[in-house]
Amino acid sequence: MLNKAGVNVRQYVDIRPCFVWAVKFLITPGAFACLHPLNPSTTSVHMKILMVLTSHDQLGDTGKKTGFWLEEFAAPYYVFKDAGAEVTLVSPAGGQPPLDPKSDEPDAQTAETERFAKDADAQKVLANTGLLAEVNAADFDAVFYPGGHGPLWDLAEDQHSIALIEAFAKADKPHGLVCHAPGVLRKVKAQNGEPLVKGRRVTGFTNSEEEAVGLTDVVPFLVEDALKELGGDYSKGDDWSVYVLTDGKLVTGQNPASSAQAAKDVLTLLS
Repeated sequence: MLNKAGVNVRQYVDIRPCFVWAVKFLITPGAFACLHPLNPSTTSVHMKILMVLTSHDQLGDTGKKTGFWLEEFAAPYYVFKDAGAEVTLVSPAGGQPPLDPKSDEPDAQTAETERFAKDADAQKVLANTGLLAEVNAADFDAVFYPGGHGPLWDLAEDQHSIALIEAFAKADKPHGLVCHAPGVLRKVKAQNGEPLVKGRRVTGFTNSEEEAVGLTDVVPFLVEDALKELGGDYSKGDDWSVYVLTDGKLVTGQNPASSAQAAKDVLTLLS
């Protein structure tokens, strides 16, 4: 370019500050991650999911043991963990929740229960559940209740459990329950004071499934009957088939086979 005197001169731009910045960027660990569209830290949502298990181990007056059903814990647990969720386990008594021994028999095993049997970390987490009374719904994005017959005796009557589910419902956060666990909703109220399940599409362990396992006269109440009596719009699939219903933020699954799908539907509500 020409200066005022008409002399042809060259104009220089000082790029040294840019060069210094570029070098610093290149040597910074993970610097390019912020530019990558598939970087998990920028695309995933950190979810906190609470799972509530029973502490009851007596099967009525039979002298036999009960508790939670293994598949109904293991399948949802891995659905949540594999999705990157932080999972917290609690129970009324804390510590190791009782396992229904029948759910640990060979013919009750699934890919998820076999995975759990080899997962020392998950076993340690299960052996050290926190206290149900000490959790706050505000600290979690969703709650999930595995079944087994145990919850019909303790969680269905537990005031902390009742208040917890009511808090999740009031906050419009997902609350999922599978198999016998929908029976835990028996005394849960909606904000209007009516039963939470009244007029809601729900499912749970069927009367015919209970009859098939020979415990109709042992359990304190039948899940199907209780949900209907509360005004729930109860429906079911074939015995032992996958059947899951979502009504608002309430997810219910019919039986053990429905466990994984119920958990997936809870995740869908969080997406």
